[in-house]
Amino acid sequence: MLDRSQRMRLAALREAEASPEAVEVIRASFNAVMAAWPRAPQVTLLVTRAPVIAESLLGRVIVASEALAGLPEAQRRFVLAHELGHVIEGHWTRMGLLYRKHVPGAVDPEHTQAVAHVLGREASALAHEQELAADAFGLRLILGMGHEVGDALAAFRCFGALPDTATHPGTRKRVAHLHALMASPALSSPTTAAVVGVGPQP
Repeated sequence: MLDRSQRMRLAALREAEASPEAVEVIRASFNAVMAAWPRAPQVTLLVTRAPVIAESLLGRVIVASEALAGLPEAQRRFVLAHELGHVIEGHWTRMGLLYRKHVPGAVDPEHTQAVAHVLGREASALAHEQELAADAFGLRLILGMGHEVGDALAAFRCFGALPDTATHPGTRKRVAHLHALMASPALSSPTTAAVVGVGPQP
């Protein structure tokens, strides 16, 4: 069910091709982010004109809006590093396991309606957890690239104050989470060593 919905979304996003100029700028940032994580897996980048800032699909595709080309380099790298965090930490697999827990067999309306409420609640909680984890990954990665904490915070300011949704914590919660991370000893030195400890979750 989750796989099919994301494949359909990806197919729709491929129809909104971005300008070559935007693709070039964003791909250069993406390549820099990938190079900063030596154990990075195979990831496909799709730059699109669709109204999406950035997202990861199917655990191996990072979708980016061509609007990212207009951001300063450090902020663009944070957004892309956040999405890479979803891939590195196996968030797609974990969400898939949650769906299979509630819908282990064939997808039929009778079964899905019966579990929709609890599945929706647990999926939302997991999605929020994963967004904060991806923020932490992105922050640590750009610090290792020589950028500043303020670059991550500035990325949130670019998109305005957004409320909680089913899939994302609100901007205030995410910024507060980054502020809490700033107090962590792991972030005391903006070196490549700052990314140590970030990796797949069991």
